[in-house]
Amino acid sequence: MSFIPAPEPDTGRPATVRAALASPRALRTEVLAGLVVALALIPEAISFSIIAGVDPRVGLFASFTMAVTIAFVGGRPAMISAATGAIALVIAPLVMQHGLDYLIATVLLAGVLQIVLSLIGVARLMRFIPRSVMVGFVNALAILIFLAQVPYMVDVPWVVYPMIGAGLLVMFGLPRLTTVVPAPLVAIVALTFLTVAAGIAVPDVGDEGELPSSLPQWLIPDVPFTLETLQIIAPYAVAMALVGLLESLMTAKLVDDITDTRSDKTREGWGQGVANIVTGLFGGMGGCAMIGQTMINVKASGARTRISTFLAGVFLLVLVVGFGDVVAMIPMAALVAVMIVVAVSTFDWHSVRPATLRRMPKSETAVMAITVAATVLTHNLAIGVGAGVVTAMVMFARRVAHFTQVVVVDHPDEDTCVYKVVGELFFASSNDLVYQFDYAGDPQNVIIDMSESHIWDASTVAALDAVETKYRAKGKNVDIQGLNESSLHRHTRLAGNLGTGH
Repeated sequence: MSFIPAPEPDTGRPATVRAALASPRALRTEVLAGLVVALALIPEAISFSIIAGVDPRVGLFASFTMAVTIAFVGGRPAMISAATGAIALVIAPLVMQHGLDYLIATVLLAGVLQIVLSLIGVARLMRFIPRSVMVGFVNALAILIFLAQVPYMVDVPWVVYPMIGAGLLVMFGLPRLTTVVPAPLVAIVALTFLTVAAGIAVPDVGDEGELPSSLPQWLIPDVPFTLETLQIIAPYAVAMALVGLLESLMTAKLVDDITDTRSDKTREGWGQGVANIVTGLFGGMGGCAMIGQTMINVKASGARTRISTFLAGVFLLVLVVGFGDVVAMIPMAALVAVMIVVAVSTFDWHSVRPATLRRMPKSETAVMAITVAATVLTHNLAIGVGAGVVTAMVMFARRVAHFTQVVVVDHPDEDTCVYKVVGELFFASSNDLVYQFDYAGDPQNVIIDMSESHIWDASTVAALDAVETKYRAKGKNVDIQGLNESSLHRHTRLAGNLGTGH
């Protein structure tokens, strides 16, 4: 039996790239989108490097190799992968305790794990993430993107604030006039020119850290290949693999919804693994899909193909290595304005409108709120999504548990009573099943009609065993009838073998 799931259709097949290459307008969109993303990636990659405790070049090279590699092997066209804050948070303790070489070994192992997990079908688990968790994920991400800009707006020269305002004005106003050039690119270029020409002293990209002056080099981690090393890096590699896959698959689904297309999630998963392996071999810190940069690429700039993803990586390397002095002059105010627009456009404002909240079931709103709260408090999307999914499962179990009914439907003679069980029976709904019968008052023969119910688990079989045991203790006969094929198979196999009923 094959454990490799059938591939989903890839709407971003090479024909889309060929169409972009054949259309000057579409190609211009892809090229300019890649440039905007590259400019926005630089300060973020440096910031994430600082969080992880590594040299800024480690984050910048990771962003370059991730973007270029995923452009070829990824399953979601136009999605941007690079060094991310979630991965930085996971690996920071490892770097602090064991250093860069162990980090590289961890990145390589995480890449292998992502390939294996993807090939055995982990992408299919996305179907179990409810819409309310997705909405919470998006809203939390928008909040985190905005909060990440706050440090750049505190204890800064007063002129930073009007510059941010001007950038916002350009990005909200320019698309009403023309979409020939991406508004974020215009804002970045205009504000950079203004600060340089007027000699305005404001924080710039150069203040974030030293930019590399050479190309990344092939690197094999200098760690002993022993069981002890594996014990050190394995927990971090597993966490990195899971967080990276979760963020990447959630982001891919979000882009699918925005572009009204469908992507190959399995390919995206193992593609992330391949990209992390390549990144590790070039001394990068690893990464995954970036929701903020992806929104800049897809929503703000209108990119739709792998060209923009590839060029984002290429432009990033060219800018930091070849034009580092120029890039260093970009004011952080311009990039803050870009990310604020991304945060605003990412947030699902419809989900928090009073009319929507009144109409939405309270359980759905609670799941969304818990997802947002857990994500924002921990700054970890994986924890937030996990909390949201668990909450949704508990809410669903409680709701479904009340759908089961046990009613008396017939008395064919004075010695017989017929009960009917209606609903889905599983661990939550079958808990009270044993208390729904009148063991002392019922006649000699009891028939339990299960034709309108379904047995889903061993807990239900154990509950039915307990019912039969209680009736037998009273010297009465029980006949369970009407089980469908699946329920009958489960009941026949497990009844009397679960150690209950005494």
